[in-house]
Amino acid sequence: MTKSSNDEWSTEDAPAQTSQFPNAPEGWSMDTAATLANQEELRIDDGLWDVIKAIQEYFVRHEDRGINVRELLDALDEKFHHAGGKRYLYRLLPGGPVAQGCRLAGLNPPAGSTDRGFGSVQ
Repeated sequence: MTKSSNDEWSTEDAPAQTSQFPNAPEGWSMDTAATLANQEELRIDDGLWDVIKAIQEYFVRHEDRGINVRELLDALDEKFHHAGGKRYLYRLLPGGPVAQGCRLAGLNPPAGSTDRGFGSVQ
């Protein structure tokens, strides 16, 4: 993974990507995530990649009992507590650490992660 002069991340070899993101869903790539992040005008840095990796890991560990939006958000808050918890997560992913994070991670956001009727986002 390299960073180009215009602050966009790109991947050069798939084996390194697989070892960095062992829980990535089939068909997911860093290039696709980076393209989506750029379209959503997100700052792509190591912190964002760490959140994506954490979401993918959470889905793998909890796929047998289903994904609960509140439990996922709490798990992310705890994992990134050292960096500022939810405040840090919303700074990286203003569209919601769960909803926007899942999109970037190549996963379907769990039910209840967005409620456009109330304008809430998780």
